[in-house]
This record gives sequence, structure tokens and C-alpha cells, in this order.
Amino acid sequence: MGVIERYKDYLPISDKTPVISLEEGGTPLIKADAISQKIGEGYDVWLKYEGLNPTGSFKDRGMTVAVSKAIEEGSKAIACASTGNTSASAAAYAARSGIKCIVVIPEGAIALGKLAQALIHGACVIAIRGNFDDALSIVCELTEKYDAALVNSINPYRIEGQKTGSFEVADSLGCAPDYHSLPVGNAGNITAYWKGYNEYKSKGKINSLPKMLGFQAAGSAPIVDGHVIKDPKTLATAIKIGNPASWKQAEAARDESGGLIDKVTDDEILEAYKFLANMVGVFVEPASAASVAGIFKKAKEGYFPKNKSATRKNIVCVLTGHGLKDPDRAIKCLKHPVVVDANLDEVVKEAGLIG
Repeated sequence: MGVIERYKDYLPISDKTPVISLEEGGTPLIKADAISQKIGEGYDVWLKYEGLNPTGSFKDRGMTVAVSKAIEEGSKAIACASTGNTSASAAAYAARSGIKCIVVIPEGAIALGKLAQALIHGACVIAIRGNFDDALSIVCELTEKYDAALVNSINPYRIEGQKTGSFEVADSLGCAPDYHSLPVGNAGNITAYWKGYNEYKSKGKINSLPKMLGFQAAGSAPIVDGHVIKDPKTLATAIKIGNPASWKQAEAARDESGGLIDKVTDDEILEAYKFLANMVGVFVEPASAASVAGIFKKAKEGYFPKNKSATRKNIVCVLTGHGLKDPDRAIKCLKHPVVVDANLDEVVKEAGLIG
């Protein structure tokens, strides 16, 4: 069951909407005791692992709604600018619906795993000499002049679909978390989750709202730095965006929730990336680890007050994409396999099973 069928009453869907679904959503909420221990007494950390969506990222939640509405409105093509995950998702849902998908990417700024997805699903992928913001500007103009629907998160249907992640978190916990941490790139996801929590509260499904915590990469932190970054730099390519489309909405989510938007360095992102894999058993793409890197940073700064009450506080971190999106990064930052002779004694010795 996809998110449209599961949460239809909360979405702009009618009986006339052709539902284009890959059975997205329903991703696990994983308790991470190893992370909880680093945050402080009285806290439980949960990981919303969006890498287990059909194309390996949270983008599928919004894309099912955006493409379904595009088909309903008669579009014969969809188009997007992307640093990777949006293109992979758009291409898959376009293939599912039988329409054309046009993808504009910054040259050399997309992980190969994501580029492979867009290509294998049959998208027309065009690389430009420029950054993501240049690509988005072109796609906006293209969709205004030609018969193609824009499916970046500027499209409100994307936000509508992505908000279902907050519904799943609340349904799993039986309440809203106390804190909700996310990576911030184009800022659509923090906008969507805040919208979802508010809608669930207005319907009486939850009694409180979380503090929203957003984290940008230090070299690509326009919201934190207070100005557009013309040449953003970070190894976390999924959040390498210098002028977020949902900038103002992200600030509203921060301010209305009493939360924050901060930045983490690439070194902090990689530390969390490795920690998730080595200590929790969850493999994510680097940008996903920004949510965990962020709470590690804030815990060191004393942001989370000591919780001595019998009721533990919940922190949810969204892990936006699967590690196989960017396998090159894992290879670059880890030791390569040791090569020995085809001999049991050699293997046992190298494994440290004998002296």
C-alpha cells in the first residue's frame, strides 16, 4: 500500500486522480541505542530510514503525488533539476506512468548511483555547466513554456506527499517526537514534515509538536549563513544547494517549532556516516548522515537538557537516502580488502582469530 492509499484523506487526491505508485512509504523507524547513549540520559533516538523507499530515497513520497496529479492534469512529460535523488525518483515514476522525464543536472555534481538510476529508467538527462540553482532556473522556464510538469519541491504536491513521513513517525511512536532532525538542502523535507505534524495535531492524532532541527553542510549553508551561496561545496551532494527553494518555509518551521537550523562540517558528516554503518548497521548516503551529525554536535554543546523524568524523550532523525546511492564515497573513506593467498591459515591469521 503506497502513501496515497494509506493517507488519502490528508492528500489533495480525488476519485479522478490516477494513482501512480511504487508502493512507497512504510519505511522502518529504527531505535538506535548506540546513538542514544551519545546524546544523554533519558533520550531515545529513532532513525526514519527513507533509503528503503522504492528508488532508495524519501523523494518517492512526494513524487507519487506529483506525478499522479501531473497525469490527472494531462501532462505528457515531467521535468526536474536534480543533484541526484529527485532525478532517480522522477525517472522511475515517469516510467511507471508511461510519460517522458527530462532531467537537468549540474555537470559532475551527481553521484553515479543516482545518475545510473535516472538513465536506466529512460530519462532524458542533460548536464549543464553550472550549479543546481542554474539547473532549476532552466527547468522552471522550460515547464512554463512547454508541456511538461515541474516536479521539484517547488511543486506543492511534492510537499504534500513528503509530509506523510511525519504521519508514519507519529503512528509508530503513538505520539509526536520531542525533536525531529533532518538534513536540509532544498529545504522541502523540513517544510513537509512540519506541515504534516501540524495537520495530524489539528485532527487530534497527536497532542504536541516536535522541535524541528535542520542541518546544512557547512560549505553549503545559505540559511545558516544568511545569504545565497553561489558555489556551494560539500561531499554531501544531495544537500549541495546554495539557494533553497523552500528557504522561507524552512525558517518558518524552525521558528514556529522553537527549533533550529545549524550547519555541520563534512568531517562531522563522515563521522556520523561511519558511525551509522559501524555501530547501528544502517548504510546511508553522506547527506543523510547530516541529521545524526547535527544531534551529535548539539549534544556536545549541551543543547539537549538532562532528562531525569520517568518519561523518556524521543529524537527522530530522518535518513534520507540509501548508502548505495553513492558507493564511491564508501570506497574512498574506508580501507580496501586485504589480499592473501587462497589458504585457510592466511585468512584466519588476517581475521585475527589466531596470534
